Amino acid sequence: MNVLVIGGTGTVGSQLVSELINRKATVRILARDPSKTRHKCINADWVQGDLEAPDSLGNAFERADAVFLLNGLAKTETSQGMTAVDAAIKAGAPKIVYLSAPMDKAMLQIPHIRSKIAVEEAIKRSGMDYTILRPNNFFQNDYSFREAIVRYGVYPQPLGSVGLHRVDVGDIAFAAANALLLDGYEGKEYPLYGPEPLTGDTIAEIFSRYADTPVRYAGDDVDVWYRQAVAVMPEWLAQDFRVMYECFQKHGCLGSEQDFIRQRELLQREPRSFEAFAAETIARWKHDDTRDA
Repeated sequence: MNVLVIGGTGTVGSQLVSELINRKATVRILARDPSKTRHKCINADWVQGDLEAPDSLGNAFERADAVFLLNGLAKTETSQGMTAVDAAIKAGAPKIVYLSAPMDKAMLQIPHIRSKIAVEEAIKRSGMDYTILRPNNFFQNDYSFREAIVRYGVYPQPLGSVGLHRVDVGDIAFAAANALLLDGYEGKEYPLYGPEPLTGDTIAEIFSRYADTPVRYAGDDVDVWYRQAVAVMPEWLAQDFRVMYECFQKHGCLGSEQDFIRQRELLQREPRSFEAFAAETIARWKHDDTRDA
């Protein structure tokens, strides 16, 4: 099967590419400049194209049996997604799998989640077989907090105390590969959640079990987080995340029993626990520090 992966160099996409290759699929990855990224995966084909410039796509979508669509966070996320859907339709791609987000009413106030609505609607009108994936907050987002956790003993992501069923990216990639390569998931939407509800305090506690220092939760003060965030990311993105964290603190993002029943249909295995992720991550960080010393 020939699969075109859009977003194949990121956290989710790179794991999906590996999973697809392991399952003997032929993988093509869309990239703005393949010369800068093809070294990341020599077993895939790379094709140049930019969703910001539809005329640059050329024949990137031709002969694709399935398309995986993941748009990175951007002000133009909706238009990029629409461009990809239009190109898939024109090329006659029979199937598309879209990485969206939970769409509970409370979540729709978050800009980067709201931006996916029009893309979903276009996919549903397209005539293609489709599967929409709705993953929760990723475990792997915590990679960016390595220094805070290891050096300062602080978990800084202000997730609050209601709880989220955060999910491992490996489970997202595995589920996406199932949707792309197997039959029976067409016209359906699937939540992707981890097995346990996680709060800021519980995450800090779990990291503490494996780090050399106690890890405390930095707290729920989103204003403090925002002032630090704008120093390292664009203001519009920091504001987007601020709305997201406020939503998490007020409403959480928890799956229902029915969500987990639907997830098992697609994932075909139990989701990975955050404790397993934390243990592996801290061990790798310690190994890297020892090697670099």
